[in-house]
Amino acid sequence: MKARVHPLRRPLRGKAVRVPGDKSISHRALLFSALADGESRIAGLAPGGDVRSTARCLAQLGVPLLRGDGTPWSAPRSATERFAPPERPAGSSALPEHDPDMGPDDAMVRGVGMRGLRAPVADLDCGNSGTTLRLLCGILAGAQVPATLVGDASLSGRPMERVAAPLRQLGARVRTGPSGRPPVVVEPGGAIRAGAIASEVASAQVKSAVLLAGVFAEGETTFTEPARSRDHTERLLRQMGVKVATRGTTVAVRGPARLSPIALEVPGDLSSAAFLLAAALIAPEGSSIALPHVGVNPTRAGFLDALTQLGARIQLDLKREAQSAPGGEPVGDLSASAQRLRGTELDGDLVLRAIDEVPILAVLGAVAGGTTVIRGAAELRVKESDRLAQMARGLRAMGAQVEELPDGLRVTGASGARPLRGAEIDSAHDHRIALAFTVAALAADSPSVISGAEWADVSFPGFFDLLRSLGAEVELVA
Repeated sequence: MKARVHPLRRPLRGKAVRVPGDKSISHRALLFSALADGESRIAGLAPGGDVRSTARCLAQLGVPLLRGDGTPWSAPRSATERFAPPERPAGSSALPEHDPDMGPDDAMVRGVGMRGLRAPVADLDCGNSGTTLRLLCGILAGAQVPATLVGDASLSGRPMERVAAPLRQLGARVRTGPSGRPPVVVEPGGAIRAGAIASEVASAQVKSAVLLAGVFAEGETTFTEPARSRDHTERLLRQMGVKVATRGTTVAVRGPARLSPIALEVPGDLSSAAFLLAAALIAPEGSSIALPHVGVNPTRAGFLDALTQLGARIQLDLKREAQSAPGGEPVGDLSASAQRLRGTELDGDLVLRAIDEVPILAVLGAVAGGTTVIRGAAELRVKESDRLAQMARGLRAMGAQVEELPDGLRVTGASGARPLRGAEIDSAHDHRIALAFTVAALAADSPSVISGAEWADVSFPGFFDLLRSLGAEVELVA
């Protein structure tokens, strides 16, 4: 599918625009609830394909995840796919068959406990989701459930030894495919033991896999990283009753643990909100947008700090109840209006906390006055695509001056109302590339065409319809 995106001719305006639920939290809420003893209810799950991959894998492992009407939360892949709930012990309670108060992005999860997962009869297809594959590796290794985890062409090219190697240090039997890529096989017989893992990279996915394996082991398991990555796993494990300690950049869990069920409302995804905030900033004068109930966890809110360095004034109203929730996620209302931006230098801890937003930050750098330098983002070369290379290639096609660095980009902005020109952009099967260049196209001098526009649905289903409702002109063609 292609999206033909026209330059904005009038202000972009939206009040109380809800963004999809946070993808990182949604994955964890489903996975951790599956291990709980009892029923969890989760509202506002991210509706994209990645989280559905997690739900499908859990269903294969014997965990039912249902909507209020009793249908499976994960959309079926075909008319022949059926939801098969696990066999329940005699006397156990069943899931409610109908709950009219639940919305389409809400789920009921009947947890099977720490030892209740069953071995799947087929490979676990994680689709495009690295979070699904890596976190499930930790859970399956800890639970000693044999399985083979696979993914689509994009995921099959991503490195998995960074997860498999530390799990082997803890006693797991995990092997990867050629060059350390998927498929990843968790073999039987590898009993997890508590231990200390030191990582050369700061990675929330690797940290989470190790901690999830550690909750099955006797004693304390620690994970140390060179900088502090996002802490959604630690917060949610604490809420579910697991003993978690943080000492600098070291996190420790004590097992064996028992997880309590939760009732959770997932906040809006800041990574999705970033594209709408950016669109409002670079739109014609008079543009404004307000985004309620967005997650602003400080370990992944570097995007907001980066906007400040770019000269943007973003309004953030923290919700009092979120601030007082023990171990909960900080949540706030965000709003932005059209503004002039200036170049800046972004690196270190800030870039780590804004790693998913680097593509849209590069777009903002291309329309800002002066030069923007982004460093410390080498991790983006092994995402769904080489995001640094893709952003450099696409921005050059739109007339921007871009130098690709080993771990980042140097982007020189142009002055004038329309500093970019229309171009044809390949999304490279990457949702963040598709979304970033859709926003860039709004500030161009002529229409742009984004190939592979359907990949935006991975994290932001309905993005193009939403843009149209806010005043943009976007056409989708097969």
